[in-house]
Amino acid sequence: MDFTHFDENGNAVMVDVSGKDITERMARAEGMIHMSPECFEKIEAGDVKKGDVLGCARIAGIMGAKKTPDLIPLCHVLNLTKVSVDFEKDPSGCRIRAVCTVKCTGRTGVEMEALTGVSTALLTIYDMCKAIDRSMEITGIRLLHKEGGKSGVFDRQEEE
Repeated sequence: MDFTHFDENGNAVMVDVSGKDITERMARAEGMIHMSPECFEKIEAGDVKKGDVLGCARIAGIMGAKKTPDLIPLCHVLNLTKVSVDFEKDPSGCRIRAVCTVKCTGRTGVEMEALTGVSTALLTIYDMCKAIDRSMEITGIRLLHKEGGKSGVFDRQEEE
């Protein structure tokens, strides 16, 4: 198998995408944070001492997506045209699902940006709430959808 991030001598290289077509690229990733009922209730009530948890997490997720090349070795710097972070609260499971959607027009995809965005958002929730619940657990970070480029569309198929 050929590894694209290494040259013939085993040295790390950034992949040359200059020959690729410029296309619309989009990726969506998700993740979940599970917490105690007390922590979930405080987030719902806006009663966390550090402030607006989901508002801060949204901004952090957007910033995380934009900073992906600074965090992940050999990622290309991309001119992102959209980054959004949305949350779905599940009171019965005491968990919050984060979804990050990223778009750009370019020569390489935005999967890493979507995954980094959702991870950063969830880590921010943990950071803002750790005084309430240090047992929070972040799970299920994964790519849901991507489109654009030579490989086309990927849609995660749920396991039966």
